[in-house]
Amino acid sequence: MKSVRLDLFNTTAFRLSVGYTLLVTLAVGVTLGSAYLLTESLITDEIDLIIATELKTLEDQYARAGVPGVTDEINLKIDSWGRIGAVYMLADGNFERIAGNVTHWPFDGMPTERWPEFEIATIEPGRRAVHPVRAAVRTLPGGDLLLVGTDISQGRRFADKFRFATLWGIGLSTLAAALAGLWFSYKLARRVGEVTRTCQRILAGETGRRLPVAGVNDEFDTLAILVNRVLDRLEEQAGTLRATFDSAAHDLRAPLHRLRTRMDALLLRSPPLEPAVHESIESALREVDHLQRTLATLLQIALAESGAPLASAASVDVGELAAELVELFEPVAGDKGLALDCRHDAPAVVQGNRQLLAQLLTNLIENGLKYVPAGGRIEVAVRRLSHSVRLTVSDNGPGIATEDRLRAAQPFVRFGTSPRGEGSGLGLSLVAAIARLHRGRLELDSNDPGLKVVIELPA
Repeated sequence: MKSVRLDLFNTTAFRLSVGYTLLVTLAVGVTLGSAYLLTESLITDEIDLIIATELKTLEDQYARAGVPGVTDEINLKIDSWGRIGAVYMLADGNFERIAGNVTHWPFDGMPTERWPEFEIATIEPGRRAVHPVRAAVRTLPGGDLLLVGTDISQGRRFADKFRFATLWGIGLSTLAAALAGLWFSYKLARRVGEVTRTCQRILAGETGRRLPVAGVNDEFDTLAILVNRVLDRLEEQAGTLRATFDSAAHDLRAPLHRLRTRMDALLLRSPPLEPAVHESIESALREVDHLQRTLATLLQIALAESGAPLASAASVDVGELAAELVELFEPVAGDKGLALDCRHDAPAVVQGNRQLLAQLLTNLIENGLKYVPAGGRIEVAVRRLSHSVRLTVSDNGPGIATEDRLRAAQPFVRFGTSPRGEGSGLGLSLVAAIARLHRGRLELDSNDPGLKVVIELPA
């Protein structure tokens, strides 16, 4: 089983933090952006109101005194340039200047916009400056043109500063939200990491471990307390199960041993038994032996499935162990007309129980010897991977149908290809239990033809 490591940037908490940061950025952006646009609109409306008011005043003056009256009024207002930056111009129908503080008509013909804008150059202390002007143009009854405008450079500077402050506000708000989100993600990932590491240790056999409780009475503490109660209950049940099986093993093995001893004594008695009786006792002995093997296998499976820590764990070279067992079974395979080979990397070391791993390999090899017909081939391969050791036992026998592979490792499951009267249907079930006890996994695949059993154990 590979160690599960949490990547902060790949956690749900981080994704939620990113989402909240985006929402905060959007909310702050909409708020400050709306304030900026509203302020800019208010400034523009105020300028337009000033221009419209002065236009109305000059139009009224034109109605009362004609061009001379407007000219006098414009000349009077020109002196107020330094105060409000007003721009005035009275021009004839050919856009020739009559009066005002603008030297020439600033547009190419008659502007089409209601509030046209243009720029005027001025001489200021030490430099030449260009001022933006927002204006309005009216055609007087006599055909003359009246232009009234206002310098908007101060308003634009204010708008630029406001825009700069708005962008900085959005940026700082986003940064603050992002930092808060990272802090939240880190705290949450650290707590989840503690839970993950504890679960990994429990799966590794440290059944006395419990999920950490921070003592802050949040949902994590509530979950940890409930899970710890479940673990306590499961540990209690596992202890009861182990005690029950230990008692059953003693209560069943002792009578079976006595029964077998008495049958052996009957076979050795003098005078010898009649042939029919002798054969019956030998048949009964075979059944007792089969029953004892079945009982021993069931107890091994129960022990492996009980969640008890792996006993006598040590470094085991699976490749070396496989080579030894293949060498042991080669004469049996030769007698059955089968080829038995082994390929392995050296070293291929795992932490486990050598006896149980030998039992696992023995079951797989014996299954091949039992089901593969004469002339067939069985191959045992051990390969060292980056974080695990892969054990493969493959043959070219009848195999197992695809729809039967999921239940092949269940206890007492046998298929039509099983030799009649042989086996108890516990071989693959014990293999699967031993693999799980070593935190490994079992897969059954097709070998086209035949069966391929793949077991991956953590290195």
